[in-house]
Amino acid sequence: RSAYLEVYPHRDLEAARREARHLVEHGVHGRVLDLCCGFGRHCAALRELGLEAFGLDLSRELLGHALSLAGGLEGRLICGDARAIPLSNACLDSVVSLFSSFGYFGEAGDRSLLREVGRVLRPGGSLVLDVMNPPHVRSTLVAHSVTERGGIAIEERRTLADENRRVQKEVVLRARDGSTTSWREDVRLYESSELEPWLSDAGLDLRASYGDFAGSDLSPASARQILLASRR
Repeated sequence: RSAYLEVYPHRDLEAARREARHLVEHGVHGRVLDLCCGFGRHCAALRELGLEAFGLDLSRELLGHALSLAGGLEGRLICGDARAIPLSNACLDSVVSLFSSFGYFGEAGDRSLLREVGRVLRPGGSLVLDVMNPPHVRSTLVAHSVTERGGIAIEERRTLADENRRVQKEVVLRARDGSTTSWREDVRLYESSELEPWLSDAGLDLRASYGDFAGSDLSPASARQILLASRR
C-alpha cells in the first residue's frame, strides 16, 4: 500500500529515468507493459522516451499516486492480477517486471505469471525480469534494522526460510502521529537456472543475464539479477 513510498524513497522517478534508458538500450521497445508497476515511475519514464507504456498493479493506492506523476498516465493504468493479465494475446512488444516484483505467488503462481507474459507478448517480443540475486541476498542479509527519516521510524526484521530459498521481512512503520502500520513480505529467491525452463515453457528463450541495469556481468556479488528473454 502507500506506506511502500515511505520505506523505499530512493525508488523515485529520477532513478527510473536512468533505468529506463538502460532498458531501451537492451531492447525494450514499442508497446510496453510495466507489470506490477507500483506508483508508475518506470511507466512514466518509458513514456518520456517515446514508448507506448502501460502499467498494471494490484494496489489501488499506489496506482492513485501514479496519476500524480508527470508523463500522462491517465488511462494507461490497470488494476489487476499479474497471473491473469487482462490483455489480448500477442498484443505487446515488451514486458518489464522490475525491483523484485516476481516471486510472491508460490511456484505454481509464479509459473502462471510467466505463462501470461508469454501469452501477451508478440513473437520476438522482449521480457526484462529484474529479481533479487540469491547469493548476494544470503551473504548480505541484515537481520534487524531501524531507520528514522523525517519523523518516521521504520523497523525491519529479515530472515531466510525454506532452505534459504525465501527471504521474509517483517516491517513496522511508526508514523509522525505515533500510529503504526505493519506488514510482512515473503519472496521466493530464484536462480536463473531455475527460471530458464519455466521461461521456455512459457514460450520464452533466456538470452542474457546481467548484474545491474548498466549491463554488468552477473556474479555472486551482484546486487541484482536482470534476465532478458525473447518470445519465440
